[in-house]
Amino acid sequence: MKQFQQEINQSEVVAKYPENTLAVLLSGGLDSAILLGEEAKRRPVLPIYIRSGLNWEEVELGYCRGFLNEINSPNSLPLVILDQPTRDIYGDHWSTGAKAVPDDQSPDDAVYLPGRNLLLLCKSMIYSHMHDVREIALAPLAGNPFPDATPAFFESMAALVNRAVGGQLKVLLPFRNLHKPQVMVRGRGMPLELTFSCIRPVSGHHCGKCNKCHERQQAFIQAQMNDPTKYAKNNKENPCTE
Repeated sequence: MKQFQQEINQSEVVAKYPENTLAVLLSGGLDSAILLGEEAKRRPVLPIYIRSGLNWEEVELGYCRGFLNEINSPNSLPLVILDQPTRDIYGDHWSTGAKAVPDDQSPDDAVYLPGRNLLLLCKSMIYSHMHDVREIALAPLAGNPFPDATPAFFESMAALVNRAVGGQLKVLLPFRNLHKPQVMVRGRGMPLELTFSCIRPVSGHHCGKCNKCHERQQAFIQAQMNDPTKYAKNNKENPCTE
């Protein structure tokens, strides 16, 4: 196994990033990982992971490290980990372990985390501004139903933070007009087995039964791609092959 890339936390002094660096908000999931892998073919990318204190993050962060290590791109800069605790906000919530997580029969809006993108962007944008990174990209897809995933929200958020810090940071949404199967196809050849989508990991693996695992399984099926994910409990077979 390759050694993990150097990581940076918010207390460390960072040398100036290359002028055309693109910050990518990396969650460990399929969409943000594919976005990072694609952009790293063209320019320096700065992966930023926001640690919020949610139940799956320790496992998720391990997958992020593994993905970055495996793509081994010279354009992938050291991972930045920023802390933005939310347990004091979410309290008695499934994301903090207080309740059962939404299962594979639940609707998509069952996994909504209130103000998630607001919280993630606030810290990552300020970090980017303070390190002279002029663009930050996220991977919301077409049809995302949540109020903090609309173009109007991202435009307003960029304007607000730039006004607060006197900056000129741009928020980019490269996948905003794409649906999941279109994004999945763009990830062919990437180590997608090292991405993570589960909200109830079991022994470091996808549980295979939660809402997000079901969404992940459907993504591979709809894209007609083999699912390389190791699930703790499979609830359906993917008949597709590469």
